[in-house]
Amino acid sequence: MTRVSRTARARVAVGVLVLAFCATACGIRTTSVPVDAGPAPSRMPCEVPQKAVITQSSPGVPVRVYLECSSELVSVERAARIPAERTPDSRALIAQALLDELQAQPSAAEREAGFTTEVRGPLVVSPGRAADPAGTLRLSRQPEDLPTAALAQIVCTLAESEATDGKVVLGGPGDYPPRGYVCAAETKTRPDAAVPTLGPGTASPSVPAAGSGTASPSA
Repeated sequence: MTRVSRTARARVAVGVLVLAFCATACGIRTTSVPVDAGPAPSRMPCEVPQKAVITQSSPGVPVRVYLECSSELVSVERAARIPAERTPDSRALIAQALLDELQAQPSAAEREAGFTTEVRGPLVVSPGRAADPAGTLRLSRQPEDLPTAALAQIVCTLAESEATDGKVVLGGPGDYPPRGYVCAAETKTRPDAAVPTLGPGTASPSVPAAGSGTASPSA
């Protein structure tokens, strides 16, 4: 019995050595440390079913606002309370209605689809001052002080609305001059990156400053 047991153990030992040699020869390295393969791909659809769109059941004017989903900005349909009559303050009223939608928590269907918002209230819009460029909107908070993704949501939403002519000029409650902001393609794909700005009299966005929430206006 002893000789048989020793022979069996010897065969097992040889087998283990052979397997280890094969694994080494094939370039396979054994490890007990877990391998980080990166985050799992997002399964969020980022699309609200048509039957669950808010405009189907809520009163108001159909609008599109930009929310965040899967680290990008994606537009959703909403029903905003926008006055039918147009007055000199219409742009500010429309902008306020859109910001109210951005500040509102996403609906159950939107949350299920993966939507969130970085815009936090209270945030109030008022018309520009006499010395401001035409179309300026003043926020109750300095735009540069807002979270970068929140500013990106606001800029892209206003840029594609009746509140602006495509060029979003925003100021704050202080005496700082307003800035023109651009909803570039990268703003939608990378809302955490600096939002491009327009310098006075320029037609193209300035280069975003590294590490800042917004780019400095060009001279």
